[in-house]
Amino acid sequence: MIKVEIKTTQNRYPVYLQKGILELTGRMIKRYLSPCPVLLITDKNVSGHYAEICRQSLLREGFKPSTVVLEGGEKDKSLQSAFKLYGIALKEGLDRKSVVLALGGGVIGDLAGFVASTYMRGIPFVQVPTTLLAMVDSSVGGKVAVNHPRGKNLIGLFYQPSLVLADMDTLKTLPPREFLAGLAELIKYGIIVDKTLFQQFEHFAQISGKQQQREQGKESGFLQLDNSTLLKFITKAVLIKGKVVSMDEKENGLRRILNLGHTFGHALELATAYEYYLHGEAVAVGMMLAANLAAKLQMLGEKDAGRISALLFHLNPPAPPAGLTAKMVLNALISDKKKEGEELVFILPATIGKTVVCKSPPMEQVESVVKKYLNNHFL
Repeated sequence: MIKVEIKTTQNRYPVYLQKGILELTGRMIKRYLSPCPVLLITDKNVSGHYAEICRQSLLREGFKPSTVVLEGGEKDKSLQSAFKLYGIALKEGLDRKSVVLALGGGVIGDLAGFVASTYMRGIPFVQVPTTLLAMVDSSVGGKVAVNHPRGKNLIGLFYQPSLVLADMDTLKTLPPREFLAGLAELIKYGIIVDKTLFQQFEHFAQISGKQQQREQGKESGFLQLDNSTLLKFITKAVLIKGKVVSMDEKENGLRRILNLGHTFGHALELATAYEYYLHGEAVAVGMMLAANLAAKLQMLGEKDAGRISALLFHLNPPAPPAGLTAKMVLNALISDKKKEGEELVFILPATIGKTVVCKSPPMEQVESVVKKYLNNHFL
């Protein structure tokens, strides 16, 4: 079992990574929290596979779980969903010593964490991520939020979990598209701080068989990643994020580097009403756009920009949907929560392994790279 300690100004908590740890959920939580009522929040995609395993494990250790199954998807990340969950928590008798458990991907983790952070002014919550993206990103770091019609994650706060339990076995039931979307966040860590990690991904892409041609629908060689290599990548990502969060819990400085690809990515999600891109896919395209913008602004060499885009092509990022226009994307950018006053803030790669903060780049340059993607020149 791999254990990574996350230390913040708010608290300190462990992230455990192990195959089969889901069956030990109750035992692991009992190390840190006394048996109590638990609101187990999951979605339809996950519940049939893992909810009962988790529930039985909690029962064996004396916890009293109540399971709530949501539809799943970004539309669940709303104040309406949160109010529904508050009502269920009250009905089930949850008090300040009770626990909220998030079983699922990033949407479930963000929503459950938001509910836990605001119910009775804050009760403990546990993250049990079942997607690759959630394991390496959203389950660690304490960002919890719901969406607003005008933007993603606009209503939220920083609220750390009591512990995180990541079971590698849950990735077996992950659809290929979801798996590749999660890899985008893994590759991000290589681009922002770890050149060696980026090179390892490049090396795997080269030896995984055929070099990917730039056409949609071709199976990615990354789907052949073996469990041992994947576990090393996940552990590395958690260590990197944990270090960044420990140095800047509330995103006042260093932690902003984790937003590489997210300014563009969130705008793409909003412009398509959260119905076209998976979050990791939007981030993958967003990182391509960021690399291209950095090259246009002469902050990044053309060669490194090409390497970043070439590696991300292996994830089969989606072509733009019909009807999406540059104006729609630019309008969505205006709602980005990372704005500072009227200034749009982009995290851009300066080289592989290092980023810079770029405030209010020329909008004609931003529009140019968006149009390049919309005209399918990236793919």
